[in-house]
Amino acid sequence: MKFNTKAIHGGQENTDPAYGSVMPPIYQTSTYKQSTPGGHKGFEYSRSGNPTRAALEKAVASIENGSFGLAFGSGLAAIDAVMKMFKPGDEIISTNDLYGGSYRLFTKIFQNLGIKFHFVGMNDAANIEDFINEKTRLVWVETPTNPTMKIIDIEEVSKIAKKHDLLLAVDNTFATPYLQQPLELGADIVMHSATKYLGGHSDVVMGCLVVKEEELAKKLRFIQNASGAVCGPMDSFLVLRGIKTLHIRMQRHCENGAAVAGFLKDHPKVDKVYWPGFEDHPNHEIAKVQMKDFGGMISFTTKEGSLESTVKIVENLKIFTLAESLGGVESLAGHPASMTHASIPKEERAKTGIVDSLIRLSVGIEDEEDLINDLKQALK
Repeated sequence: MKFNTKAIHGGQENTDPAYGSVMPPIYQTSTYKQSTPGGHKGFEYSRSGNPTRAALEKAVASIENGSFGLAFGSGLAAIDAVMKMFKPGDEIISTNDLYGGSYRLFTKIFQNLGIKFHFVGMNDAANIEDFINEKTRLVWVETPTNPTMKIIDIEEVSKIAKKHDLLLAVDNTFATPYLQQPLELGADIVMHSATKYLGGHSDVVMGCLVVKEEELAKKLRFIQNASGAVCGPMDSFLVLRGIKTLHIRMQRHCENGAAVAGFLKDHPKVDKVYWPGFEDHPNHEIAKVQMKDFGGMISFTTKEGSLESTVKIVENLKIFTLAESLGGVESLAGHPASMTHASIPKEERAKTGIVDSLIRLSVGIEDEEDLINDLKQALK
């Protein structure tokens, strides 16, 4: 199946053997009747497995061209499961420009448990090799990065990881499998905050992992069950429903993103615009190869540059909603330094371009002209 068909049908054969329901039913149950001890129909307790969650896990695996999917209570719970595969003394190399919640989890939780993290600029994939030693176990990549949209060459990083027998995990939240499929480029693990584009309607919190290798899937599924950070059946249903329109939503996100990025680049009060579709964006040529389009995530700074003027802009927006998160049908605006990335120390934020005048936009699927007019009036 091609992607658009997979988004609707992938992994969803015979999802309701009882009545033939077109949509997988919501199995709102914690436990399942057994005919004899251990005699069940594939499910015994909903932390270990639930039919609605299983349907979602199959769907996510399908659109990422993976073999095994796992769904969690949040994106951070999914990342937490990956980190629990490692032990004190192990080392992990991570993108240095990444979601603040990931940074907080790495530095405030797992670093205290004896895992060492190296935060590395990966614009040039070769930089990674300087940090690899006999204790290195994993390379963690975000691309495009949050919030400055840096593009990392997944295929090149994969070659380095395989050369040194390391796992490669890719946070694919910003791009979604509609725009790029990291497993096809050599990654071992793909992570999604399904709260964002996969759900697509700002009404659910969830995370997903997808892998190809069965042994890796077994390790992660053991952690999923043992730690228990699973999602409920209603949330699973909502993300399943969201995935069925992912392809048409992403097409409009990309179209509107291109229009908004072009408007901002030409605006006299705007300084830098971060969007992978610009020819002068770092690693634009790599984005053209590994991504189908350039997405609806954009960040920009103002020429005035002050915190006060930046706050005034986001407060004046009327169609763009000032809020955390991204990837919904509605356009959102955020101030990374005080919102999504506040957990990163200011000096560290500044190193990766997260300055006080940076605004991040999640461009929705509204009318393009309305979005541009909203930005126009807010930037007056």
